[in-house]
Amino acid sequence: MTFLQIRDVHKAYGDADVLKGVSLDVAKHEVVCLIGASGSGKSTLLRCINALEPISGGEIRVDGDVVSGQGVDVNRLRRNVGIVFQSYNLFPHMTVLRNVTLAPTMVGGVPKAQATEHALALLERVGMKDKADCYPESLSGGQQQRVAIVRALATNPQVLLLDEITAALDPELVGDVLAIVRELAQDGLTMLLATHEMGFARDVASQVCFLDDGTILERGTAAEIFEDPQEERTRQFLARVLTAGRL
Repeated sequence: MTFLQIRDVHKAYGDADVLKGVSLDVAKHEVVCLIGASGSGKSTLLRCINALEPISGGEIRVDGDVVSGQGVDVNRLRRNVGIVFQSYNLFPHMTVLRNVTLAPTMVGGVPKAQATEHALALLERVGMKDKADCYPESLSGGQQQRVAIVRALATNPQVLLLDEITAALDPELVGDVLAIVRELAQDGLTMLLATHEMGFARDVASQVCFLDDGTILERGTAAEIFEDPQEERTRQFLARVLTAGRL
């Protein structure tokens, strides 16, 4: 059953068309990886799904409800659709625990004690419970990204969007963060990831979409895309990735 529906979505910034009629169906519990060169539209698509960017045309639905256009309850949408960015975006003046409990208490109306208990359980799951009273500046990049993932999970989202979450990390920290995402995939969380980690995409994705110039040029299973791509542009991209040692 389709859980996230993207229908002919367009996004323009002035005269620049960034998304040119993107359509995509994501089933519940599916992990979809968006791959492609920088500037192909991956991050913009994720930001449109979470209503951080208004779309210029088309429609987006989550569990049958329209979540694009005028009159959308953005707070409700973002409780159901979490997003994690490559730059962490933690509030520097708040402790780790307060970063995680802010949305459930302020937006979701969850009692503070309940939100704190849930936050500490999530932090323990990613090995960060002992950092609950620390501030982001005292954490490494990998630690901050783990907190950012926990913050997105704190509202119990139905869909998690991940936007190049390892791009700003040192190589030795990438594995720790990807291990958490792999565990979430095994737990059945519906996820849509923009990533340059091709080996990871090959391992966890139920569907891979190759974006090029604002369109989904090719889609298929991980095996189909990585082992037998049909489009010449996809083959060129993967050949460069292979040369760079990223696959």
